[in-house]
Amino acid sequence: MSCRLFFALRPPSSLRENLLDLMEQVDGARWQDDDQLHLTLRYIGEVDESMAEDLADSARHIAFEPLELAIAGCSFFEKKGMPRQLYARIAPNERLSALHRKLDRLCVKSGLEPERRKFVPHVTLARLNQASGSLGPFLANYATVRLGPWHVDEYILYESHLREQGSLYEPLCTYSARMK
Repeated sequence: MSCRLFFALRPPSSLRENLLDLMEQVDGARWQDDDQLHLTLRYIGEVDESMAEDLADSARHIAFEPLELAIAGCSFFEKKGMPRQLYARIAPNERLSALHRKLDRLCVKSGLEPERRKFVPHVTLARLNQASGSLGPFLANYATVRLGPWHVDEYILYESHLREQGSLYEPLCTYSARMK
């Protein structure tokens, strides 16, 4: 049996409510719901239960200091010139980048491939396809939106369950901030 896993941060409810309020003005977008809003620190993917348990246990040894994050505008990811995701961008934060690097090293030490994509901290707001409407009105209103700050003192190991109506994210373990 395998598990589809990722490490993430969960924004507080007040920030999630603000993000949900932004979700408009793009016809055909598949907007995320409250339960899906998160910032992925490290995508793991499909692993067997033994590796999942090893990762969950090893992550307990990662030290990180609490940090403050903020939303610094909205943008989109594209693939082959087509917009695929709308997201809320996270303002640059060295402690966040350090935590990402620690989790990537932990995954590599556990036998996974290193993360090849550049770490772009964000919270996905919507999934897009060719039938999605213009992003112009949305970006005109929210490209420079500022939300937060948001205090982070824990991260979560999630299991992702794929469903027709969108992924369901189940928290498996929560890890609290602690100094080295």
